[in-house]
Amino acid sequence: MGEVATETEIKQGIIDAIKTVFDPEIPVNIYDLGLIYEINVFPTNEVEIVMTLTSPNCPAAGTLPGEVEQKAKSVAGVKDVTIELVFDPAWNQEMMSEEAKLELGFM
Repeated sequence: MGEVATETEIKQGIIDAIKTVFDPEIPVNIYDLGLIYEINVFPTNEVEIVMTLTSPNCPAAGTLPGEVEQKAKSVAGVKDVTIELVFDPAWNQEMMSEEAKLELGFM
């Protein structure tokens, strides 16, 4: 007990937490959808997540970034989380994991 989580453990914890967040219009988690571009864990255990949405007019634009931030902050060892919402590069279906493509019938 009392062990400090490594950057790798924190990053994996964040990925696992983000996989519980779903786009309300698509029955696939946002990590497998490819909406998470980067997860940067700094030596201070502060985290920066670079993410996008399926479109700039996505109805979840007001809620998804906050939900991602909340889930990431719940991971053991995380001190703070910054979300950067970007639209360049624009999201497309090629960014989805094979699992997501299979689930949605694209393969």
